[in-house]
Amino acid sequence: MDDCLSYSYHMDDEIARFIRRVNPPKVVIDNDVYNNVTVIKVDSANKHGILLEVVQVLTDLNLTIKKAYISSDGGWFMDVFNVTNQDGNKVTDEIVLDYIRKSLGPDESSCYSPRSTIGVKQSVDFTVIELTGTDRPGLLSELCAVLTDLQCNVVNAEIWTHRAKAAAVLQVTDEETSSAVTDPERLSKIRKLLGYVLTGGSRSRRCREPKTTVSSSLNADRKLHQLMFADRDYDEWENNVDDEDKIGRVVPDVDVSNLHDLDYSIVMIKCKDRPKLLFDTVFTLTDMKYVVSHASIDAEGPEAYQEYYIRHTDGSPVKSEAERQRVIKCLKAAIQRRVSEGLMLELCTSDRVGLLSDVTRIFRENSLTVTRAEVKTKGGKALNTFYVRDASGYEVDGKTIDSIRAVIGQKILQVKGGNTEVVKPSSQESQTGFLFGVFKSRSFVNFGLIRS
Repeated sequence: MDDCLSYSYHMDDEIARFIRRVNPPKVVIDNDVYNNVTVIKVDSANKHGILLEVVQVLTDLNLTIKKAYISSDGGWFMDVFNVTNQDGNKVTDEIVLDYIRKSLGPDESSCYSPRSTIGVKQSVDFTVIELTGTDRPGLLSELCAVLTDLQCNVVNAEIWTHRAKAAAVLQVTDEETSSAVTDPERLSKIRKLLGYVLTGGSRSRRCREPKTTVSSSLNADRKLHQLMFADRDYDEWENNVDDEDKIGRVVPDVDVSNLHDLDYSIVMIKCKDRPKLLFDTVFTLTDMKYVVSHASIDAEGPEAYQEYYIRHTDGSPVKSEAERQRVIKCLKAAIQRRVSEGLMLELCTSDRVGLLSDVTRIFRENSLTVTRAEVKTKGGKALNTFYVRDASGYEVDGKTIDSIRAVIGQKILQVKGGNTEVVKPSSQESQTGFLFGVFKSRSFVNFGLIRS
């Protein structure tokens, strides 16, 4: 049976390569037709998931998709994207443009990555840790403290929270070797202790067992969506007519209806625009096994309008009211998982083992909870972004932020959102004490997992 499946997959790959040789993809980039956007046209043989692949390439390059027209009904895929760079200007960097041509064009196999040049760090061997569980104040601090005690350094991480759920994808290395942790006993211990933290030390609570893998590459965005979806965070949506949820966020407007005469289902989305919004909705539809046959995207203003014509992979539209409601809930959840709640803080300093543990412990001791975080390490520097709120869910008091910055360092921790008064460091304040790790992690003394 396995031999038959292997043969089938091999034949599918051979057929796909043959079609690609006969009908090679064509990528045209035009910087002349409009004054303020770059137009990217992609024509190729159609296959399931091809729209997601194109959107992924553009998203990974931090390009903003202002408008898009998609048609992939039948055997051919034709897309037009109007994009800008992060500054809102045309894309003129030849390294980026060449990468787009090679990634989406016929030379895909020989495509090199310009990520080290354009600011996206290339991967090295690391251990990937996937976590899901019930969110609570201080959870991230406790998880980081365990990893520090186990001599693991968090080099990259993405943490999302949504509807009392938390999901994280952490990339860690061994403190001594700076490479992946591969020892089975050590990995088992990591899973056990992190699982203990996720349940809060209670055997009555259930959580998905932490997963560890050794990898040289990872798409954290896709994995976080899948983790949240598997934890059914979309079930928390209530069918009501309110325009805002319980903490004041504007709920996306999503509707699904059928065109029975054409065997399509139309998905209509209206919400506040933000980076990676198109990726989040396209990925959700693709991961739910829907095929986007046609689409129109307009995000030129503060609000985004998305219209998708979808079918099942067997060509049928949405088949029931229950399925329709599930699509609506899943899309709403996908849109809001990445919404940044709270005050934005940026930390930039020399990386070291235990840095993330110390920072999140200071947040916890000042009654702050992290609603979302992105941790990056590049060239020995830690480049971390945190979105924080008061532990009760309210906005952060300015004096609390001033106190935290006085401890960590005014130049190390910067406020990037909200209105807070910044206190000047006293003459006695050390800007380097935090860098050398004068703070000791004590998060797990109370758990009895770590000896004090």
